Amino acid sequence: MSTTIDPGLLDAVAGGSHHAPHDVLGLHPSGDAWAVRTRRPLADTVTAVFDDGTRVPLEHVRSGIWEGAHTGSAGSYRVVATYAGAPDDDVDDPYRHLPTIGELDLHLIREGRHEQLWQALGAHVRVSGGSEGSAFTVWAPDARAVRVVGDFNRWDGQGHAMRSLGASGVWELFVPDLGAGSVYKYEILTPDGWWTTKADPMARFAETPPATASVVVGPSAHEWGDDAWLERRARQTPVSEPMSVYELHFGSWRPGISYRDAADPLVDYVTAQGFTHVEFLPLAEHPFGGSWGYQVTGYYAPTSRYGTPDDLRYLIDRLHQAGIGVIMDWVPGHFPKDDFALARFDGRPLYEHADPRRGEHRDWGTYIFDYGRSEVRNFLVANALYWLEEFHVDGLRVDAVASMLYLDYSREDGEWEPNKHGGRENLEAIGFLQEVTATAYKRYPGIAMIAEESTSYPGVTAPTSAGGLGFGFKWNMGWMNDSLRYIERDPLYRSHHEGELSFSYVYAFSENFVLPISHDEVVHGKGSLLGKMPGDHWQKLANMRAFLAYMWGHPGKQLLFMGQEFGQLSEWSEARSLDWWILDQPSHAQLQAFVAELNRVYRAHSALWARDADGAAFSRLGAPHWDPNVQAFARRDHHGNTVVAICNFAGNPREGHALDLPESGTWHEILNSDATAFGGSGVGNAGDVTTDASGRAVVRIPPLGVLWLAHSAKD
Repeated sequence: MSTTIDPGLLDAVAGGSHHAPHDVLGLHPSGDAWAVRTRRPLADTVTAVFDDGTRVPLEHVRSGIWEGAHTGSAGSYRVVATYAGAPDDDVDDPYRHLPTIGELDLHLIREGRHEQLWQALGAHVRVSGGSEGSAFTVWAPDARAVRVVGDFNRWDGQGHAMRSLGASGVWELFVPDLGAGSVYKYEILTPDGWWTTKADPMARFAETPPATASVVVGPSAHEWGDDAWLERRARQTPVSEPMSVYELHFGSWRPGISYRDAADPLVDYVTAQGFTHVEFLPLAEHPFGGSWGYQVTGYYAPTSRYGTPDDLRYLIDRLHQAGIGVIMDWVPGHFPKDDFALARFDGRPLYEHADPRRGEHRDWGTYIFDYGRSEVRNFLVANALYWLEEFHVDGLRVDAVASMLYLDYSREDGEWEPNKHGGRENLEAIGFLQEVTATAYKRYPGIAMIAEESTSYPGVTAPTSAGGLGFGFKWNMGWMNDSLRYIERDPLYRSHHEGELSFSYVYAFSENFVLPISHDEVVHGKGSLLGKMPGDHWQKLANMRAFLAYMWGHPGKQLLFMGQEFGQLSEWSEARSLDWWILDQPSHAQLQAFVAELNRVYRAHSALWARDADGAAFSRLGAPHWDPNVQAFARRDHHGNTVVAICNFAGNPREGHALDLPESGTWHEILNSDATAFGGSGVGNAGDVTTDASGRAVVRIPPLGVLWLAHSAKD
């Protein structure tokens, strides 16, 4: 048959630079017959073989495009091509297949409301038209053409051009006979006429860095065993539950092990130490290990450094079955400028804001997401839901929230643009944060959305219905800075700086707080936590125990970075293992045992966590003898049970210290940071403290030590 298609159109389709190759290639009505067209450059003969056995010889038309007429009924067919000196090629034709993404998906993408975006976009092993293969879909609204390239086509995408699906900005192609494990990228023809090659923003797996290609994955084969955990989680409110978090960087906790191999040692260790949760520094794919995962290029891809997505599912499942929650750091505040990833994705600003005053982080050399664009906001909201849904994580700690909230963050006058009201707040980012927290809590009750927010922005943990950001918790950065500044001081001078500890009581109930001693406090020349402590080695360890006991007693949840639980001496580095060898020294093993006991006692006494957000459940103690080196306070639960923390940050014991306790009677010494079992001097009260009828007690407080006293409602 003689084609009537414009030669220029044929050339564009043959070169893979046309936005609608399916309009030319594939099977199309032609009078009383069907026109079959395929691209097979350099072939000697090409034949379309239909399922009923009909063979339709095709003729070369132009630029490697072949065409023939089929007079039978439309149906499935394969294309057989012969080449001189090479084997015959017998393949299913990608261009005979209908789109694998539905109209509802496209509508939701346009609206920015697709809460399961990862099921619509990206690469998926699917069945289409009776054939199994991989369906590729990508959002690139400014592109003139998009091609799939990979190991399956020798990185030449001319024969795998995608079709534009109109106003949605989505491009689609089904590639038959292509399965899981295939490596791919997208070639994008920009509005300016040059080709750029990009990894898939929605890829659910990627090559191990420094390689940067995306990898097709099939449906998960992992069979979850954490139903009981998820059911229990859905009935709980985290702010009223115990939460002591072990923060860890996976790659340096035990270098060289995979997600799957880490399950046994990590479960055993966290269980022995008594932490309720682990928090992983970001596990989404990132090209530079030194960023610790905070410069993400693959938001939907668990980093392949440690295994497959199912390997990560296995690790989380095992943690859940052991009663340990899992929090993951999440980075929606910025992304790196790497050419292969999101930056200028289709040749122009797409995921990033086009205005550099709002689209670039000067401190970090990264781009800022365009939170006002519905598709970008959808990309991020769905990403949060993806980790909660597909990996069963129990919470997301959202990084760098302060940088998102303010248009003038780290900018001088004239370097930022006010919002429509003339203010400095980033209204689009605020709206995004409210959307992601509200949607996450709606879909997954019992989770914890946690903001790392370092300013006094009001209502971070207030509900979105009241104008708040809707987080469950906020990191208490003020407490962290003040308390570390205090504890670093020589005990001789601490009495002049009592306010550095007591100021936190003023605002302790203004938000739902997490008290963080995180990785940020033990890097970049800051030294380890133990290294911050003054005095000789014994005094450093005593200060450490006292500080941690004060922290665990203070209102709020607790977070401690790995290695600090046993007193690592060196500053943390992602490039080497923790100093596990130091546990051969008894004093460090005793500190580790103290942290385990701290967690055990904390979890056993609901007064220390059940009313963390209730100021009426907290009171400071001091009368009749006020000592600036002694911090004493009481915590109560809903049933009248009370725990008192008495903290002496002086280098000498306080003998005969008079203190009015909330209840009269006998108080049991449930924790003594100076116990000899933990390497202390053994100063204490022989297990009990008894008050007079008015509630006044005389207490012996150890040096650089903390006592916890418990009084139950039945006493």
